[in-house]
Amino acid sequence: MEITKFLGFSFLLFAFAATSFPEAVHAKDAAAVLDVFGHEVQAGARYLIVAPSTDNTTTLAVTATSKIICNSDVILSTLNESLPITFSPAIKSNDGVIREGSYLNVNFDAPSCRMGGVTTMWMIESEGLIVTTGGVDILNRFKITKYEGDNSFYQLSFCPMSEPFCECSCVPVGVNSDKHLAPNVGPLLVMFEPDAY
Repeated sequence: MEITKFLGFSFLLFAFAATSFPEAVHAKDAAAVLDVFGHEVQAGARYLIVAPSTDNTTTLAVTATSKIICNSDVILSTLNESLPITFSPAIKSNDGVIREGSYLNVNFDAPSCRMGGVTTMWMIESEGLIVTTGGVDILNRFKITKYEGDNSFYQLSFCPMSEPFCECSCVPVGVNSDKHLAPNVGPLLVMFEPDAY
C-alpha cells in the first residue's frame, strides 16, 4: 500500500513539473554542427576536416603520417593529401546529427585497418602528447564547438577521462611546429567538408 501511494505521489509530482516547467522535461537540443554547405554533419558520414593556412592563401586538411593509417599520427597537410574521417557520438543517440558540445569519437575511415583489427580512432599519445590513431572509445573523446572569434569556424577539443567518474576539462586541439595535431597548442580553426568519394 505504501509503495502504491509513493508511486502515485511520484507521478503527480512529475506531471506537475512537466506542466509547470516544460523546458526541464523537453530540453532543447544543442545546435547542429554544420558543414561548409550549411548542412548538418551526420554521424557516420565521411567528412574532410579543412582549415585555412596561417596566411589564408591555401586550404589545409587533416591526414595521417602514413597512408596505411593504422597506428599513425594525425597531421595537417595539403588538401590533396586529406583523408576522410567519421564522427560518432560517445554517448549513444538516435539523433544521427553531430551537435555542438557533445562528446564524440573521431575515426579515419579506413576499412583496411578494421579488417586487421586495428582501430583508426583518434587518441592522444601519452608520451608525445600528439593526436594518433589506435584509440578506445571510452577514453578518447573529442568535442566540437563554435569558435568564438568567427562563427564560420569550429574548434576541436580533446576531452580526457582519467577515471569513470571523473571528467577533466576539455583542451583545444591545435597544430604544433611539426604539423602534428596536439592539445594545448592553441585552437585550430576548422570546417567540415563532405567527402565526395
